[in-house]
Amino acid sequence: MLPPANQFNTPRNVPSPAAVHAPTQIKQPPIVHYTFLLIGLSLLVFVLHKLDDLLLPLVYAILLSLLLMPLVTKLEKWRWPRMLAIAAAILLIILFIAGLFTFFGSQIISLRGELPLIQTKLVALFDQQQQLLSKRFNFQPMSHDEVINSSLSALRAQSSKYLGSTLNTTLGVLSTITLVPIYIFCFLYYRDHLRQFMFRFVEPDKRTVVLHTVDNIQNVVQGYMSGLFTVIVVVSVLNAIGLLALGVKYAIFFAIFASVLAVIPYIGITVGSIIPALLTYVETGSLTHGLLVIGVFMLVQFISDNILAPLITASKVSLNPLTAIIALILGAQLWGTPGMILSVPLSAVIKVVLDANKATEPWGFLLGDVSDGENTKKDSNDDRGFLTKLWDQLRGKRPPLAPEPQLPPVPATRHR
Repeated sequence: MLPPANQFNTPRNVPSPAAVHAPTQIKQPPIVHYTFLLIGLSLLVFVLHKLDDLLLPLVYAILLSLLLMPLVTKLEKWRWPRMLAIAAAILLIILFIAGLFTFFGSQIISLRGELPLIQTKLVALFDQQQQLLSKRFNFQPMSHDEVINSSLSALRAQSSKYLGSTLNTTLGVLSTITLVPIYIFCFLYYRDHLRQFMFRFVEPDKRTVVLHTVDNIQNVVQGYMSGLFTVIVVVSVLNAIGLLALGVKYAIFFAIFASVLAVIPYIGITVGSIIPALLTYVETGSLTHGLLVIGVFMLVQFISDNILAPLITASKVSLNPLTAIIALILGAQLWGTPGMILSVPLSAVIKVVLDANKATEPWGFLLGDVSDGENTKKDSNDDRGFLTKLWDQLRGKRPPLAPEPQLPPVPATRHR
């Protein structure tokens, strides 16, 4: 039997097993770290751009799934089978979109019947403006045949390009319309399985934080989508009132068409004002009347961006205007018009993810609105109505703040 270890028979200068197996950590300089970060971001942008046909239907399906989640959950609480509840929710969305397209199609067919009259007035207006410009600047006006021939030659030169792009766009829209309902059904039906899959990557002590972040993302998307629908309805009413007051033809159609374009922040309604302004200019021959139509749309755009959208959606999506504009440009460069539509909700989701981590919380603060930097919180028991909130927003009155938490009284100590 060996004697017990002491200071005389214990081996010295022998590394411990933990020290032998401890990995050597190499600290990289900051320039190397940021270089790899830029390379990773470049590869991410490249992959997102190349896989747009796959990613765009998925992103739309995820957003619509989050929007339909409360309806599906409520139907399941009423003892509906999950498959039947999901099918009913998807059918409701399909019927709404089909009704919208039916309304637009009927109005476009009615507008098509007036195209010969509009063409005649446009030619007469073109001749009138040419005569005025030729007298002022002394140039030979172009005939109708020259204008038509030049337009046809330019169209023939670009016909193959336009035909290819139109065919690709049509196929892309058809594939998206077909795939999105399938993706929505799968996401809603397997939502519990997907949540369990996500939790397998997270340690048990951090699952509460992850669950809170997922709930925040769901609340942000639902609040933005429902708030956007409310903004579209209010903007449609305001546009219709302005266009009917000016006597514009097809005022209801153009009002709804421009309000639907409000899904593109800051420029959607203004872009939708071009066609009714040109139609009014051709119909009346008055440039002032056409500019008044544009002025109505710009006024509604100002009210929507500065009063309605902050009042309805700012409680859920607190992005500053600079972030929204940059996201709009990046979305257009990455995915075109669909990217512009998805720019704001995706930016809001990114902000929620950044706020959930202490290391990235400053970046979330940078993307947020100015009110995010205030230490005060809004009162959750604020029971003001919509009109009261709108009037306070117009007056610049701040919302009521939550009362300061009351600390428990400190017990008095007895002195002996």
